[in-house]
Amino acid sequence: MPKKIVANFNVEYWQVLSPDGNVDKKLMPELSPDEIKELYELMLLARTFDDKAFHLQRQGRIGTYLPVKGQEASQVGTAYALDKNDWILPSGRDIAACITRKLPIHMILLYRGGDARGAQIPEGLNIFPFTIPSSTHITHCTGVAWASKLLKQKAVVMGYFGDGASSRGDFHEGLNFAGVYKVPVVFVCENNGYAISLPREKQTAAETIAQRAFSYGFEGIQVDGNDVFAAYAAAKYAVEKARKGKGPTLIECVTYRMGDHSTADDATRYRSQEEVAQWAKRDPIETLEKYMRKNKLLDEKSKKTLFENIKAKVEEAVTVYEKIPPPQPEDMFKYTYAQMPEKLKEQMEELNFPG
Repeated sequence: MPKKIVANFNVEYWQVLSPDGNVDKKLMPELSPDEIKELYELMLLARTFDDKAFHLQRQGRIGTYLPVKGQEASQVGTAYALDKNDWILPSGRDIAACITRKLPIHMILLYRGGDARGAQIPEGLNIFPFTIPSSTHITHCTGVAWASKLLKQKAVVMGYFGDGASSRGDFHEGLNFAGVYKVPVVFVCENNGYAISLPREKQTAAETIAQRAFSYGFEGIQVDGNDVFAAYAAAKYAVEKARKGKGPTLIECVTYRMGDHSTADDATRYRSQEEVAQWAKRDPIETLEKYMRKNKLLDEKSKKTLFENIKAKVEEAVTVYEKIPPPQPEDMFKYTYAQMPEKLKEQMEELNFPG
């Protein structure tokens, strides 16, 4: 028998907004001027919060923090494509996605301050708590999406993780199951080039992370992760496809974290200042600003006013966070189960009434 090709695939690369602020009009998604302004405001809010959170950690007012600077477009653009009833499962760095989905920012500080109450998501916000392990929630994404499909809820699930997580077993298990059962999930891999200090090229010999999706029977797309329009367009396409019952999509956002992996990291030990400087020229917020100025959606006065309002909003959130009374010892018993087991009740009573 002659040889034949039994499988083939192509990975598309999506870029709408160039670093000089120009767009490909054929690829530009339908966004009103107000929506574009909202995308910009969300990205600026995430950046301002990020800067404040870094300083709070250095002052000992919160614990270890994972900076988001440089990845705002990947997170805001994709999360913006979701409907209210859709779900997101964020990793530890995905504060911009959570801000886009209306999570109160004082709760992010509460969580980062070591208070479990920061993970008690307000009613009506379909956001799972931050996942600190790099990949364990990927299988949860598939599980939540499968539940949505079984219950015929039409809710789409979006899961966020980094390139390092794509090198772990949970990634492959989660994507394989999602492909087999065609569940309504969008996997967003924020490929920022490093799994802490390990560069992507030492994690996999594959040309893209997106191509891994084809191994599991569904589509993978690679986008310019510093282009908020491309991130939104790809997410909108994937979400609509999932909602129609056409299965999952893996979106690889090629981006860059401009800061350290965390406040416990020193990125100068494994990457050069020249590399950082080159990526800084593609700052996602500055790129969007260039577009907005060219299209008369932003000027210096409106930018200054917006920044002052956002700065005040962040400072207000810090005040709210720091005025919250500390948790009580019995709280460790109250939030483990929906209904407290008798053994835990006994332990709590012993704590409250010793002897």
